[in-house]
Amino acid sequence: MKRIIVCIKPVPDPTHWKRMSVDRGTGTLKREGIPGIINPLDKHAIEAALMIREEGGGEVVLLSMAPPFAASTLREGLAMGVDRAVLLADPLFAGSDTLATARVLAAGCRSVKDVDLVLLGNLSIDGSTGQICSQLGELLDLPSIMHVIGLEFEDSVCMIITQKIEGGYARLRATTPIVLSVRKELNKPRYTPFAGILAAETKEIKILSNADLDMETAHIGLEGSPTKMAGLENRRSERPRERVEGSPKEIARRLADRIYEYGII
Repeated sequence: MKRIIVCIKPVPDPTHWKRMSVDRGTGTLKREGIPGIINPLDKHAIEAALMIREEGGGEVVLLSMAPPFAASTLREGLAMGVDRAVLLADPLFAGSDTLATARVLAAGCRSVKDVDLVLLGNLSIDGSTGQICSQLGELLDLPSIMHVIGLEFEDSVCMIITQKIEGGYARLRATTPIVLSVRKELNKPRYTPFAGILAAETKEIKILSNADLDMETAHIGLEGSPTKMAGLENRRSERPRERVEGSPKEIARRLADRIYEYGII
């Protein structure tokens, strides 16, 4: 296998989600000052790519559309063992919905060239749309398969894919090039050693702007996004609570009554 691209998305650290808000002018999330992490499911895609490379050789390339400061987040993927990274960064990309994002990622894939396999997480924790895989496949004119939980290569181009479907599983035979999005059941991402962290500092992160990709501005950013965010809410829900007092025997009886009353058993 010549080259595997893993599309990753830097997402806001969930421990800081309360600080996020919506820009009323653009309808986009305001993420400035909020630490970023690699979208968790994308790490499973990275692990799959590294395992394939270890078995059959080739190169693993990270690809991400994000602001320039996201380069530090990409270093985490490089520390896992990825060969190099390409960061698609341009103010013109800001506000892109899934379609506009897929267009930019597709242009990034074409710039890398000689790609046999494109991997990504099934969805992101901040948007959870699960749309990029199929959109990217369509734009690259490649087949795409989502919900991948098993991946075995029969030879250098043919693979057996286990896909999670409603009510069960499907086993599919496919050939490269192809676009796959993976679920967490596929594998367990490896531990990042300290040596990998040091090595990541010397690995290449190539930054490409729209001047390099030469995309029409009508197809990217807010202008190229048919989907707009209507709003953002932080909802908090609490379970009803009841304090049970009395002797141990009385407490046990009242608990038994409540369990029966609520239909738990």
